[in-house]
Order: sequence, then C-alpha cells, then structure tokens
Amino acid sequence: MIITVTLNPAVDRTVEIDNFEIGAVNRIVSEQVDAGGKGINVSKTIKNLNGKSKALGIIGGKTGLFIKDYLDKKGIENEFIQVQSETRTNLKIVDKIRKTNTDINEPGPMITIEDIEKVEDLLLKNLSNKSIVVFSGSVPVNINSRIYGRWIKKSKAKGAKTILDADGDQLKYGIAEGPYLCKPNIKELEMLAGKKIENPAEAILLGEKIIKDNGIEIMVISMGEKGAIFINKNCSYYVNTIEVEVKSTVGAGDAMVAALAYCLDIGYDMEETIRLSMASGIAAVMSTGSQAASYETIMELKRKIVF
Repeated sequence: MIITVTLNPAVDRTVEIDNFEIGAVNRIVSEQVDAGGKGINVSKTIKNLNGKSKALGIIGGKTGLFIKDYLDKKGIENEFIQVQSETRTNLKIVDKIRKTNTDINEPGPMITIEDIEKVEDLLLKNLSNKSIVVFSGSVPVNINSRIYGRWIKKSKAKGAKTILDADGDQLKYGIAEGPYLCKPNIKELEMLAGKKIENPAEAILLGEKIIKDNGIEIMVISMGEKGAIFINKNCSYYVNTIEVEVKSTVGAGDAMVAALAYCLDIGYDMEETIRLSMASGIAAVMSTGSQAASYETIMELKRKIVF
C-alpha cells in the first residue's frame, strides 16, 4: 500500500476575487474549502486514480477534525496523531481577471518531540517491504530539518520504497539518504546546486549527478509551464506540458507525485509513468481549489502526452 505522511496538514480556503488589489477592499466572488497539505493532496489524487493509500500525520483542534472527516467521507484510509494545537488554515486567492494565484500560508502549530516519536511509531507500524511511502511538504517550524532523511533511512530498512517531495534542508538531507524517487521543482534544484539553471540540458546533468552520488533510482524535475524532466539510471526524458486553462496551481506537484507513487505501486514502465504523472499534474491546474482532478480528465489528457 501507498503511505502518505503529512506533518503539517492544512484546511485550504480558496477564494476567487476579481482584480485583487493590495491595500484595497476586495469582494469574494466564490469560495471553496478543502482538506490540504501535500501528503493529503497526494492521497486525494491516488483515490481518483482508483488506487489505495493511507494518510498518516498530525492533526489538532476543529480544523484537524475537519480534515479527518473530509478523508473519511472520501473513503481515504487515514490515521493521525492528535494534538491540542489547531491545525493551520491556508488562504488561496485566485484572480481570474489578472490570472494570478496568491497563497497565504500559516506556519502551523508547534509540536513536541513526543508527538514526532508517536508519528514515527505509527509510520513504522504501517510499513512492509511492499510499501511505498511518500514524504512531502513542510514540517512544523520546531521540527529537526533531518526528519525526512531519518524516516527515509528507517523506511528503507523495512524494505519500503520512498518518495521525497520537499524543499530546503528537508530536501537536502533527505536526498542524502537515497530515496527511491525524488521530485524537486526547478527552484528547489537550483537551491541544491547553489546556482541558476539555465536550460533543461543543465538540469538533466545535475539530476544525473545527484542520482549517481546518492543512490536514487528516479528523479523527476517539475518546471511548471515548461514541462518536466524524468531521469533514471539508464536514460532521461524532457517532456513538454499541454496548454490548458489554469484555474489553480495548488496541488499540481502533489498530483504528479500521486501518479508516480501509483505507477510504482502498480509496476508501470517509465513511459507509462511519464504519461500518467504528466497528465495528473496538468489536470490538477484545471481544478479549482485543492480538489483532485477526476479520473476522466486525467485519462483524457494522458492520451495527449507526447515525448
């Protein structure tokens, strides 16, 4: 089974405002509330791909209960450690007139070492040598920057395949533990390199070096409207995206990670994996809020992926 880990989940409140202006009174045209956080978004897309996952993590307060109820109603298996502090709420402002998406994200609650130890116990209890575990998203501000790296190492020791989708030090130290698959975006890759990456060829060379140096099997570099790069130990692919109407950029990377995890779980080859993960990411930007795209939309786009 696929396990997703979300240490800093959120209730995503997406509001649509025409001609959004800083320092002015703005009127909301419509709003939508979803359970969010990167790992939870991954589980939502896996569900829509007709796959199965179990969402693990930390929730607290009324917003935390909203997230659990949301997942229960969607039929997504979940198990959370509950804390007293309130789970964060993130505000997403979508302006269709100016074609902008603005995120205002809360940092999330402080949690204790004991809370993290409980999550670790929960994670290891759920793992087997057939598991695929996804570590994605931010962590509470007081948590050690090596936590994903530590859990990647422990998960690998149990025979699980690990996927890492994080930024900053969590990405840096996580990569050093050799996850099976890593999905940085181009800005995160530049952070690792300490320099601007000028073109896809340069990104491929850097990705190939990171794979070789850290024992990673697959690296996927997402580049937004410029497409994505897929690299394994044998070859690399640069895949262009498809032009679609963008309704929300929230969760596009998560949808891609969901498809990557699903394909690993099913045992798809590299080319089928590329088509489904690209289609899932593109479909996500066509959806409002942090809703997962429908199976039908993803399959329709999958037929249009050419590389």
